[in-house]
Amino acid sequence: MPQTHTPPEPANVMKRIGYRDAVARQPEALEDTRLAVYEALQTLDLCAFRGKAIGFAGIGASYQAALAAAAFMRARDMRAFAYCSTDLYDAIDSAADVFVALSASGQSKEIADVMELRCHVPRIAICRATGTPLAELTGRALATRSGADNGASSTGYTSMLLAIGLLGDHIVGGAASADWSLVPDAAARVLSSAAGLAKQAAQLLAGRASIDVVGAGAGFATAGEAAMLMREAVRVPAAGWDALNYLHGPMESQDARTGLIVFGNGREVRIAEDVATFGCPSVLITGRTDVKPADNLVVIPVPAFDNAIADAIVQIIAAQLIVGDMQDAAGLTDITFRYRQTDTKLKPWSPTEV
Repeated sequence: MPQTHTPPEPANVMKRIGYRDAVARQPEALEDTRLAVYEALQTLDLCAFRGKAIGFAGIGASYQAALAAAAFMRARDMRAFAYCSTDLYDAIDSAADVFVALSASGQSKEIADVMELRCHVPRIAICRATGTPLAELTGRALATRSGADNGASSTGYTSMLLAIGLLGDHIVGGAASADWSLVPDAAARVLSSAAGLAKQAAQLLAGRASIDVVGAGAGFATAGEAAMLMREAVRVPAAGWDALNYLHGPMESQDARTGLIVFGNGREVRIAEDVATFGCPSVLITGRTDVKPADNLVVIPVPAFDNAIADAIVQIIAAQLIVGDMQDAAGLTDITFRYRQTDTKLKPWSPTEV
């Protein structure tokens, strides 16, 4: 596919902006990331990663990205595992042969700690910018150059996913697993086509005591990220569940007091439909176009790529729209975290930077 020059690293690469502004600028951020990462990969030697067991490690939203990454690579016949950074303080020599360290800020203390413990194995970092502590520590880095974001991670999350897809294709070799140039336009279409349905979904989920979020494979990662957004931006208790695991008991608490968001095209569809018939407000985000809305069920169709990473990008954008409407309705527009931690980053917290 034709490429243009890599965009310059913006001066506001770490700038904190409003939630809706960050969600809206994702087509631009994804295109910047696509160009920047594609160009960086042309000169990056990743021979040490080929044919090896890859550990994807992150914390917070980056851990959800790690789950999606591992599912994506396993689908391509690679041995791949996702780790929350704190799982890696032990098992130093047995977790994986090589590591991809994920941190949009490049400042997360835990991922820096565990990568420092593994200075003897090949590592590469995916961060928003070059020159971060994590990028310098690993010795190899991909900068997404995704630019300004909100504290709950919109552009940072989706651009990290795109970088993972490009990196994974480069490691595997051969034909690309998706036409990645189509992803920014697909993001723009979701922002336009899903806005009205997202508002309906937000109204349906308003006032719920808790919300379960369900998906399979990379969709499980998307469910975890959406649950985090509910907690961070709307301050509603939420939890992410693997779709089939959800059938083994967890769904029993669902009723009219609670809510459900489901991502997927297979068994996930029936989960959403069944729970809606129980009287539980439900939302299905799917690549299928044959699923009809019903009482207690809003269906949000999104572009389908048949690619775990590309699908995860467009699906989480639909969820981000729902969260934005719920945030506004709750009077929480553009809030910052109440519980600021002083020991999770390698730099002090800033009200103007993410």
